[in-house]
Amino acid sequence: MSVPPESPSFPQQFFLQASQAFSQAWSRWMASPDSATLIPLQQEWAERYGALWRQALEGQGVHAAEKSSGQAPADRRFSDPAWGESPVHGYLHQLYQLNAEFFSRAAEALPVQGETDRARIRYLVRQIVEAMAPSNFAATNPQFIRHAIETQGESIRTGLQNLLEDMHKGRITMSDESAFEVGRNLAVTPGSVVFENELFQLIQYAPQTGKVGQRPLLMIPPCINKYYILDLQPRNSVVRYVVEQGHTVFLVSWRNPGREQGRLTWEDYIEQGVLQAIEVVRGISGQRQLNMLGFCVGGTLLSCALAVARARGDDPARSLTLLTTLLDFEDAGEIGVFVDEGSVALRETTIGQGGLLPGKELAAMFSSLRANDLIWQYVVGNYLMGGKPRPFDLLYWNADSTNLPGPFLAWYLRHMYLQNELRIPGQLHVGGTPVDLGKLDMPAFILAAREDHIVPWASAYASSCLLQGKTEFVLAASGHIAGVINPAVDNKRSHWQGSAPGIVADDWLEQATEKPGSWWPAWMEWLSPHRGRKVSAPEMPGNEQYPVIEAAPGRYVKEKA
Repeated sequence: MSVPPESPSFPQQFFLQASQAFSQAWSRWMASPDSATLIPLQQEWAERYGALWRQALEGQGVHAAEKSSGQAPADRRFSDPAWGESPVHGYLHQLYQLNAEFFSRAAEALPVQGETDRARIRYLVRQIVEAMAPSNFAATNPQFIRHAIETQGESIRTGLQNLLEDMHKGRITMSDESAFEVGRNLAVTPGSVVFENELFQLIQYAPQTGKVGQRPLLMIPPCINKYYILDLQPRNSVVRYVVEQGHTVFLVSWRNPGREQGRLTWEDYIEQGVLQAIEVVRGISGQRQLNMLGFCVGGTLLSCALAVARARGDDPARSLTLLTTLLDFEDAGEIGVFVDEGSVALRETTIGQGGLLPGKELAAMFSSLRANDLIWQYVVGNYLMGGKPRPFDLLYWNADSTNLPGPFLAWYLRHMYLQNELRIPGQLHVGGTPVDLGKLDMPAFILAAREDHIVPWASAYASSCLLQGKTEFVLAASGHIAGVINPAVDNKRSHWQGSAPGIVADDWLEQATEKPGSWWPAWMEWLSPHRGRKVSAPEMPGNEQYPVIEAAPGRYVKEKA
């Protein structure tokens, strides 16, 4: 029996593809050096370096100009005054900035064959530039030296201890993990598990009002993360907020797949997952139509499942809410840049017929996309400075990774990211049923996040062109997660609302109105008319057919990858 080749991790794959793109671009430039602007860039770099060296010899500190103008440096890595107290560290800082600018401009100047290669080279250069910052190294970070002296070496001891503990974990600690526990202070909205199968548990949340809408809301979170991103702490819980507005909420808690689930496919997640959850909620609520919400991959699964149901003559959705969801993968963000035939074929060969993609690999991939924020600041804070990260529920959740079944992942990468077939009517089949998103004509609320690097906002906007119902599009500030988890009580950031979506995303934004605070109230105003008339809140969860199995948050969400 032959053993399939070992597949590189996603971060390794990204580096290999980016390195290959850079090598090919460099070879093209070497063959015709006049075809790019690298030579003028090199000449400019040499002139600026010479000036920097003369400045260093004269003993001018890095912050001399900034101090005279009263402005603080823009890069927070070098904001400590220690960087300006020594000509040596000032020189290192300025040299790093000079080199970082040169490499970034060179990445734009290299001759490439397409924008995919350009994006890969940008990724590679960004990883190198961020890794080589002098703030990341003990010998070149004046804060490390000062802190070590002030603590009489204790910071070095605790930093090494932190490093050893993280090596044992196999990941960088980003939050004070002792501060949180699922079921104690995360995922604590009262509820009950009323159904479970191999893929998921279904949670029915207890009512918080005497009257509730007769039509419930079913939430489908992403299966690549744990559901409690939607139910963090009471202050920032989407679930609690919706329940407090008089909605009955059901939520799918996907299982963290183990070896036995390594055979599960996209079809399984549709048939035994989303469609099964719909039938259970129907059975408990007595409602044939439900309000439904999908977040990220959960939104892709939900939309696909609803199209399958429509093709089978069923119409289970009264309304559809999609949060930072891709249906059209033409511009699939930074991840999409690295999905090509070779990488997908490799996944199909290694785990496509059975096996798991480890959760730690997924977490490392997403961290590499924002290395300064999710890697290097913790390398400095935890290991060099010997500190402990502060409690942060979002980062605790981010580290609570999930595995993915290989067949599911391989199918998803090929048919969505690589071939972008979901947008083509009838191109995909689930259980022999053709998928046509154009058959979905229920009212839809589509949320995108303006700084989202995983689901570019214009790509989320494109969903409005695929669905046939009346669509409300809202653009939130911030990124993929923070744009969604923006509690109304905090009134932070902002969001944009405008007229009905058209063809061009930028045209919509140009006429849209920016409004302060969370998008949650705008969504609730849109959703409330779809919940039906108000009825007395149910006294008990589930029913005779679907009795309570255990209290929320349930067992599945507590399983570790």
